[in-house]
Amino acid sequence: MQALAPRAGRIVAAGIAATVTAGLLAGCTPATTAPEPAGSRDAGILLFQWTWNAIADECEFLGDSGIDWVLTSPPQEHVVRDEWWVHYQPVSYQIESRLGTRDEFAAMVSTCAEHDVDIVADAVVNHMTGLGTPGVGWAGSEFEHFRYPGIWEPDDFHQCTESPTGEIIDYRDADEVRNCRLVNLADLATGTERVREGLRSYLADLLSLGVSGFRIDAAKHMPPEDIAAIIRDLPEGVRVYQEVIRASSEPIQPEEYLDNGPSWEFLYARTVKSMVDSGSLNPRVVFGPEGGSVPSELAISFVDNHDTERNGETLSYKDGDAYLLGLAFMLAHPYGTPQLSSGYAFEGRDAAPPLQGDGRVADASCADAADAPQPRYEPGEWVCPQRWTGVTGMLAFRSAVGDAPLTDDVRFDGELRALSGFGRGEYGYIAFNGGPLDLTATFETSLRAGTYTDVVSGEAVEVDESGAFTAAVPGRGFVALHVGAVER
Repeated sequence: MQALAPRAGRIVAAGIAATVTAGLLAGCTPATTAPEPAGSRDAGILLFQWTWNAIADECEFLGDSGIDWVLTSPPQEHVVRDEWWVHYQPVSYQIESRLGTRDEFAAMVSTCAEHDVDIVADAVVNHMTGLGTPGVGWAGSEFEHFRYPGIWEPDDFHQCTESPTGEIIDYRDADEVRNCRLVNLADLATGTERVREGLRSYLADLLSLGVSGFRIDAAKHMPPEDIAAIIRDLPEGVRVYQEVIRASSEPIQPEEYLDNGPSWEFLYARTVKSMVDSGSLNPRVVFGPEGGSVPSELAISFVDNHDTERNGETLSYKDGDAYLLGLAFMLAHPYGTPQLSSGYAFEGRDAAPPLQGDGRVADASCADAADAPQPRYEPGEWVCPQRWTGVTGMLAFRSAVGDAPLTDDVRFDGELRALSGFGRGEYGYIAFNGGPLDLTATFETSLRAGTYTDVVSGEAVEVDESGAFTAAVPGRGFVALHVGAVER
């Protein structure tokens, strides 16, 4: 993250003025014509438990909204049960699952490419099943816990000696985390060439269907050199993102894996929740190595994912306007590559997605989705944050500001301590209200003079010749202006 330089100026809020040295604003008067939007895009979205056909149908909207890539649920054959986590228990590497067929997967990738949206597949390469009893997978493949005919034999799995049960007990022991079983999942010996070659073949098959990259699931449960060996022959430009969950008391940290590619930064999501819960979003929060997180260019920033929305570690759709406030901060802030999340409402950690009579997942639909967070969603109802006005507006904001630096940051005090804000140079500005009551304030910015449209309310906001604007910021809400929505 770039260093934040508080901008000197005059803040007028609810009739209270802070006087500063005369002349500090001299030379900062914006020009009369706003610059053209940067036109960049980098944001991704996890479409959790969305079928291939449903993703294909959504991709036109996503592309038009400025989404760059979609993360799918794991596409390989899996065990037959109802819970959502069956997709993380591979039986074979056939692209046949209750989310769709191989042909449907390929068609989805092709359709999304037509709308300039890349597909990133969730690749489960650390383990196989965890049921412990023989069975038959979704596509008819027979299996045992440590034997998968034609794929893996018992010698292809770790024989854990670090733990008395064979399962991970002590996360402070790196060898145990990497060699023992995670919730009884048969742990592949990724240090052997035979296993590595088999996994390379699986990734190559997905690439042949047009995917642009992979999320390496459970990356912290494999040594980084094993992942490096598995991905070493991937074509240049293939996205490789890694799930390395940061925990302060553990020896395995995301920084070990960055030579292989970016990592999701869990500290980011926890920090956003902490700020929103406190009632004040801090524009001066420090991310990156100085703040104990991975460098911005190697970070996937997120507010929630399919795991954290279930364990309560982060904000989620259940937090309503507070969740949207967190999403707005992420999309406005320059740290990392942001990822949204879209799934289904649930009660109970293991709750299955909506299923059809034959066990297949029902197609997600956002056709009737509300344009803002709702107080309650019925279990099984598809939640579509990408359709919320505030999110589509902030995707446009992010596209407009590009890589402009963070500027003009401010935190109010006193009765207005819930208010804060920051700019992205002359390209955009966002004002936050972390409290429950509507508050009015004047914000000093680097925006050029003009009539801007707030991305949430759609109302016109006047920025004067000094770069200042006055706005009523709704409780648990925000006002965001950018050069892509200004009268020219």
